[in-house]
Amino acid sequence: MSRRPPGRCGAERDMRAAWILTVTALFSARTAGGSPLASDPGVFLEKYGYLHQDNHIHNAVEMQSAICEFQWLARLPVTGELDSVTLRQMAEPRCGVSDDGSHQLWTWRVNAIFTGKSASLRRPQRRRKRSATQVEKWYKRHLTYQIVNRPRHLSLGSVRLAVRAAFQLWSNVSGLVFQEAPEGPADIRLAFYEGDHNDGASNAFDGPGGTLAHAFLPRRGEAHFDMAERWTLNGHKGHNLFMVTAHEIGHTLGLEHSPVRHALMSPYYRKLGRSLVLSWDDIIAVQQLYGKPSGDRPLRLPGQVLHAALQEFTELHSGHETTGQPLYCQGIFDAITMDQNETVLVFRGGVYWAVSADGGVSGPLPLRHRWSDLPPAIEAAAFSPLDSKWYFFKGKRMWRYSGSVLDQGFPRKSSEMGLPRHPDCVFYYAPLGHMVLFKGSRYSVLNLKTLHQEPYYPRRLTDWTGVPQGTNGALTRPDGRLYLFREQRFWRFDPVKGRGVVRLQGDRLWPCPELRSCIPRGDTLGQVKGKAQVSVWWYCQGGR
Repeated sequence: MSRRPPGRCGAERDMRAAWILTVTALFSARTAGGSPLASDPGVFLEKYGYLHQDNHIHNAVEMQSAICEFQWLARLPVTGELDSVTLRQMAEPRCGVSDDGSHQLWTWRVNAIFTGKSASLRRPQRRRKRSATQVEKWYKRHLTYQIVNRPRHLSLGSVRLAVRAAFQLWSNVSGLVFQEAPEGPADIRLAFYEGDHNDGASNAFDGPGGTLAHAFLPRRGEAHFDMAERWTLNGHKGHNLFMVTAHEIGHTLGLEHSPVRHALMSPYYRKLGRSLVLSWDDIIAVQQLYGKPSGDRPLRLPGQVLHAALQEFTELHSGHETTGQPLYCQGIFDAITMDQNETVLVFRGGVYWAVSADGGVSGPLPLRHRWSDLPPAIEAAAFSPLDSKWYFFKGKRMWRYSGSVLDQGFPRKSSEMGLPRHPDCVFYYAPLGHMVLFKGSRYSVLNLKTLHQEPYYPRRLTDWTGVPQGTNGALTRPDGRLYLFREQRFWRFDPVKGRGVVRLQGDRLWPCPELRSCIPRGDTLGQVKGKAQVSVWWYCQGGR
C-alpha cells in the first residue's frame, strides 16, 4: 500500500458509517474510574499536536486528517484509518516533543534544497503554543552542557561518556562546538525526573514505556528523561541512553521530528545498530541552522563516532578505559559471582575476569571459550555449591552448566519455572538452601532440585531489611556472608541479624586506589574506643 501525502488523504470524504462509529467508540472509551484509556487515540493525537486541545468533540474529518498526518510522519501507509498497525505504532515508546509543524518544516527544508533558495528561519504557524518555540536556533557556535543527575542503573562516568558521544554526533557534522560544564551554568541542561516535574501536565512522565524523554527548542536548553525507565548503553534490558540523548539534543538545537526512514530525529527512537546514526535529513537540518564544520576540524563519520564511544565504554579487548582503570573496578559490569574456590568472576559484555583468592587477576577472557552457547551481556549469574553448577540468566531464559558443559534441556524459559524475566541479580543463599532472584521490588526463590519457584513467592524485597532495589550483582561466601552490589556501592547482608549492616562507598566509583583492580574479600566489625570499626580487605592487582 502506498504512502500518500496527508493532503490527499484529507480530500477523501466518503467515509463509511461503520468506520465513524468505530472511531467514535475508541475516542469515547473510558476506564472504570472515568479517565481516558492509555491507548485512547484521541488523547494521543491531542498530546502530540495532531488535534486541537480545546475540549471540543472532533468531527470525523478532523480525526481522519490527524490520523493521516500521523501515519505520514511515522512512515506508515497513509489510509486515514485506525488500523492495527497504526494503533500499535501509537503504543511504541517515543519522544515526548509534539509533532505539530514537523510536516510543514520538512517540506520547507526539502524545498530549500531543490530550489537553492535561502532558508527562512520563520516557523509555520502551530496549532497550539508550546513553550520556547519562538526562537529556533542558538546565535552562537560554542555551547556548554551540564548533566544535572543520572539514572539509577548507570554510573556517572558512563552517563558522561554517552552524553559526550551524543553531542559529538552533532558537532561532527555542523559548525557547533560543545563543552561540558559540570558545575554550571550551562546552555543545555540534561536531567532525569519522574512523573510531574513542573513542566506542565502534558509533559509529565508516564512511567516505564510510553514517553521516554522530551526537550525544548532554543534557547531554553533543557532535555528531560524519565527516571522510571531502565536506561542502558549496551542495547540490552532497557532503552539506549546514547540514542535517546542524541535525539533530544537535536531538539535543543532547534530540530523538529523527521519523517525520513532511519532518521535520528524520527519521533520514534531508533535502536542501536551498525548503520550510521545520522541520516541525510538530520545532517541537512542541522547544517541549515549552523553551517558545516570548519575545515581545520577532523571529520569523522557518525558511525565512527559511535564506534569510538562504545569502544571506549566497553574496552572488551584490553579491559581498561582510557584511564587504565578496569571497568569492573568502577562498578561497570553485567553480573558478578563467586565459585567454590572463592574465585570472583566478573562478567561484562562478551568477556569475564577471574580474581583468585590470592588476588591474581585473569582476563578479560572470552565468555564462549569457557561456556559455549552462552550469549554475551548476561543479566545475572550465580554458582551453586549445592550442585556445583553455574546458572546464567538473560531475558526470559536460563542456562545451566556443569563445569563448561551446557546441561541437557537448557536453556529453559524462566516462565516455565515461575521466575521473572530480566532479573537484577541472582545468588545461592545457604540459609535457605535455594537460589534467590531479585527483580525490582520483589524477590523469588528457586528450588534447585525441582527447578520451580518455591510456594508463596515472589515476596516483597522489604524482607531483606536495608537492601536496596536495583542491585546488579551478589557474592556469597562459604561462611554465609552475602555482598550485594549496586553501581559503586556494596552492602553486606548479615544472615543472623537479617538485615544489611554495611554500606560502603569508595573515594572513586569503587575503592581502587592508584588504578588497582580490587574486589572485596572480607570484612570485620569491631569496636575501637566505643565506635564501630569496619575493615574491608581488598585483593588488588598490583598490590594492596
